[in-house]
Amino acid sequence: MLYSFQLAIPRELHDYSIDYYSMVHVQREGILLEKTHLDFESEGVLNPGCLQSGSSVHIYYRAFKKGNISTIGYCRLDGPLDIVERLATPLISHEYPFESQGLEDPRIVEIDGVCYLTYTGYDGVNALGVLATSTDKKNFKKHSVITPRISYREFKHIIEHRTGISEKYLFHYYLFKEHGLLDNGNEIMLWDKDLAFFPRRINGKFALLHRIFPDIQIVYFSSPEELTDDFWRDYLHNIKQHIVLAPQLYYETSHVGAGAPPIETDDGWLLISHAVEMTPRGKVYHAAASLHDINDPTIELSRLADPLFSPEYLWEKNGYIGNVVFPTGTALFGNQLYMYYGAADSRIAVASLRIDDLLLELSKQRRTVSAISATNKGTA
Repeated sequence: MLYSFQLAIPRELHDYSIDYYSMVHVQREGILLEKTHLDFESEGVLNPGCLQSGSSVHIYYRAFKKGNISTIGYCRLDGPLDIVERLATPLISHEYPFESQGLEDPRIVEIDGVCYLTYTGYDGVNALGVLATSTDKKNFKKHSVITPRISYREFKHIIEHRTGISEKYLFHYYLFKEHGLLDNGNEIMLWDKDLAFFPRRINGKFALLHRIFPDIQIVYFSSPEELTDDFWRDYLHNIKQHIVLAPQLYYETSHVGAGAPPIETDDGWLLISHAVEMTPRGKVYHAAASLHDINDPTIELSRLADPLFSPEYLWEKNGYIGNVVFPTGTALFGNQLYMYYGAADSRIAVASLRIDDLLLELSKQRRTVSAISATNKGTA
């Protein structure tokens, strides 16, 4: 069943209570999707995965209803902004216990004719990364959880004596312990979120960004079947060497996380990510950009010294969770890069920029490979 229409794109007044500076001009295109009267998206829509096919953009978005139960909705655009199709029911719904509370924050790429869609499966306690695939962009086969099914107790044992690792890696362990959630033998699995495939293999292997708080890491594999718990135990013992991006700047004081799938450019892999700043008024989610080596993305070449864009309009500041811009998908039309993002965890909006301008700014802020390697890599 289809639910097709075009939403108006409102232009709200600015709220300049927080001002962030960027050398790159970012054009707000406005709100693309909002909640509807339909049950599955009656409370909000946000954080879309985007797959461009010629002039069409397929949008796979998180929709939630009362009780904060999420499914994945679908719409299709003709060009970067015009909605020509929108499903009246979820495209993908929960089937398994590990996703009983929701399917959250999808990202998607297409490699050799196969669409790889990742999302966070949430059961009310655990947040685990899940993979689904499709060859026709609408009918998806789930491949279950591909991130570690390892408890926080075991994770603490693995990394607590690793050198050069941020103490924030155990933030959730101590948070859950403080709230008594690890009492009486209860186990919570390691939260691993923000999964985003690279759009092609690197050195013959799939490359996948993921986020074990507070950094962005990368994992390589030939087949999802390789991602066993034993595989992940070995990986976690050497987690430092897998870090792609770690918080360093003033607008990253909480953590960073993968956003849209990386974009391949002549200068390297362009990452549009999110960064979270702790402020006196709470967390502020920013969009960020960085550039990484084409053969080894753990080598950071450059990152913007200021956010790419930040909550600025009222509809980015006010919502289910305020002060959030959360980019999860992109589309490139000529030289104009369109970024699709969740705004205040309530609606989906679009911003755009000239990709050449962004790459030029990143080149100006480029740091040496040796300095970044010394920061991000080493023996764990």
